[in-house]
Amino acid sequence: MEAPIRATHILGFALFFLLFFVCRSSPLHDLLISSAERRIDLTSHIVKVYLTLKVENAGSSPTSEILLAFPPTQVDHLATVEALVTKGKRKKTTLVRLDVKPTELPDAPNGTKYFTIYLANPLNSGESTTLEVLYLFTHSLEPFPAEIGQSESQLVYYRDSALILSPYHIKQQTTFIKTPSTKVESFTRVEPTNRAGTEMKYGPYEDHPPYSSSPILIHFENNSPFPVVEELVREVEISHWGNLQVTEQYTLVHGGARHKGVFSRVEYQSRPTLSGTSSLRYLLARLPPRVHSVYYRDEIGNISSSHLRTDSRKSELEIEPRYPLFGGWKATFIIGYGLPLQDFLFESSDDRRYLNFTFGCPLLETVVDKLTVKVVLPEGSKDPSAVVPFPVEQHLETKYSYLDVVGRTVVVMEKKNLVPSHNSHFQVHYTFKPIFMLAEPLMLASAFFLFFVACVAYLHIDLSIRK
Repeated sequence: MEAPIRATHILGFALFFLLFFVCRSSPLHDLLISSAERRIDLTSHIVKVYLTLKVENAGSSPTSEILLAFPPTQVDHLATVEALVTKGKRKKTTLVRLDVKPTELPDAPNGTKYFTIYLANPLNSGESTTLEVLYLFTHSLEPFPAEIGQSESQLVYYRDSALILSPYHIKQQTTFIKTPSTKVESFTRVEPTNRAGTEMKYGPYEDHPPYSSSPILIHFENNSPFPVVEELVREVEISHWGNLQVTEQYTLVHGGARHKGVFSRVEYQSRPTLSGTSSLRYLLARLPPRVHSVYYRDEIGNISSSHLRTDSRKSELEIEPRYPLFGGWKATFIIGYGLPLQDFLFESSDDRRYLNFTFGCPLLETVVDKLTVKVVLPEGSKDPSAVVPFPVEQHLETKYSYLDVVGRTVVVMEKKNLVPSHNSHFQVHYTFKPIFMLAEPLMLASAFFLFFVACVAYLHIDLSIRK
């Protein structure tokens, strides 16, 4: 009886030590961060975090993956993550972009979410590398008080941790937080903590184990406007007759502290530096060069308060809403413009055509909650496919326009939570036979021909009743 029990105990201890050594040999325990520096920029409503990590491989086997950890409260507001690795020494250093993808790990503590950075070259045992990481958060600044008057300043809360959340042991770390002004109502102290002007310094902190955290709360003044596009629909229509027509439908809201009380136009215009300091007075849209036929209108009609500046490299459209936007106020409008087709449509080596255009929102420093990009291909186009540098939802639609018979194929791409860094190029490939360009002219010629034949027949036919 004792032999089976003893064998069971031995088997249990063997499994325990096996799991222990497997865990110890995993990449999470092989890597450590010798130094980490984090800089958080709170000067606008988009929170920018710059993270510099010096990673060492303390294990015995090479690794090519490094994990980034985020608490679940931040992942919901995470817009983008970018990683660069430093190569070379001293003046010959270069930055190489690395792939970053979300990763699911079992038994993540407290619902931690992960992103994996894939190194270009494996990090061998005893080697170290320096990573430059940039990630942006949206809707992370909470207005408090939630409602303010026309002449009151806008105060916001920012919540984070003085310690960097990481699955690795961090030997030394420091966090710098920059605010837009020196007016800080309160902030959490985690010694050592220093504040000088618009910058606060947390650290340096020494030897903290994985998943260490120390919550902080900062209450400060931020009078920058919070432009948020709740929904943007961009329609790019291709015409092989030489034009590219772009139509953008905006639903814009000010995401800052809600306005309370009565709006006074006299006070707003007579005291511009004191009244409505956080209001949204104008927007700047950066359009492609050689833009033409620009219009800016809403449901009422054309809005004349816009200014267009163009040169050989870019075009800038400065627009003013019909009324200044305070917190919680909305505005809907449409921007349209034309572009020369030869600047954006090209032919590939396999006789396919492709459109090279920018994804994202042309408005500067704007958060887009939902973006829909529709590329309307000419009638007769086949085998469409889109190449976008980040994950998007795609599907096809059909649109009917003037003189269309079978309709035009529309490539639809949707993405949520966008920031200005998403304004990168995408491509839509398709096949098109030039013979289809004659379809509409032939239809018009046939219609006019039949009309004249009908007229001639009517004039030569005698419809009178006689013997």
